[in-house]
Amino acid sequence: MQPWFGLHLPSYTHRDAPPAQLFDGVVGQAKAAESAGFGLVTVMDHLYQIAGVGEVDEPMLEGWTTLAALARETSRVRLGTLVTGVTYRNPALLAKEATTLDVISGGRAIFGIGAAWNDVEHAGYGLEFPRVGERMDRLTEALTIAKAMFTEERPSFEGRYYRIREALNVPRPIQQGGPPILVGGGGEQRTLRIAAQFADMTHWFPLGLDMLRRKSEILARYCEEIDRDPATIERTMATPVLVAGTEAEASRLRELVPEERRPHVVGGTPEQAADGLRPYLDAGFTGFTFNNSIYRTPDQIAVIGELLRLVGGGVPTPA
Repeated sequence: MQPWFGLHLPSYTHRDAPPAQLFDGVVGQAKAAESAGFGLVTVMDHLYQIAGVGEVDEPMLEGWTTLAALARETSRVRLGTLVTGVTYRNPALLAKEATTLDVISGGRAIFGIGAAWNDVEHAGYGLEFPRVGERMDRLTEALTIAKAMFTEERPSFEGRYYRIREALNVPRPIQQGGPPILVGGGGEQRTLRIAAQFADMTHWFPLGLDMLRRKSEILARYCEEIDRDPATIERTMATPVLVAGTEAEASRLRELVPEERRPHVVGGTPEQAADGLRPYLDAGFTGFTFNNSIYRTPDQIAVIGELLRLVGGGVPTPA
């Protein structure tokens, strides 16, 4: 499989732009990514801005609405959340939203989901934030419902937390089997086991190649337990490289990376970044996401496109 790049849009802060023009900046970045050869554009599914990206009171747009609008502004990139928190919405409604995005975009939706973690916004919005074990149980039930609504005519399900009864989901998703399911997170006890059961794709942070190999091996073991070929799950990650036109610019960008991730990220020119990325390609990772909190301008995004060409990348093939 050819490597591909995604532009992740966790920041909606565009200096001096009034609210009426905020989305124009989002569109500009998405279109720059599409022009540079990126195959995916993602947004966060948060209600408040998160630490490591900006201040809590910075602008934050609702994720699925934003994706629907981007579907009409783009023509080729896949679109998804990285990732939706299971606690924010009824899972049947969420499956309907993902189906709607797939229809609007002509079959370009990705269904990214995880167990949620940001307790502050849950408290602010009056949302339940149960303990992690329950959130994992809810994630399993939500994925069961979503998969059924993507693939069955009138599914029913009775779980501990969620239920559907002969649920209609018309029109059907454009993509056969529904939007690919991306399970975010690398928790070794529960998340990777859930990914083995449901995921078409995983997405992990740059934790160092040894740790990522360990998680890949654990994921493979969970797949073997249910007689699934682990090669049917595409492994993607936040980029382990920084790329800029010069080494000096790459060093400056490094200061924008959360401090705990800096030891696992290398940077430089497109040629140097290509050398840094190749061990991850050799380890079987195919998709790499770059954040707009670091790469804000069309010129910066275009330089990432140069890296994509150097590593033989292209547009990901829809599932």
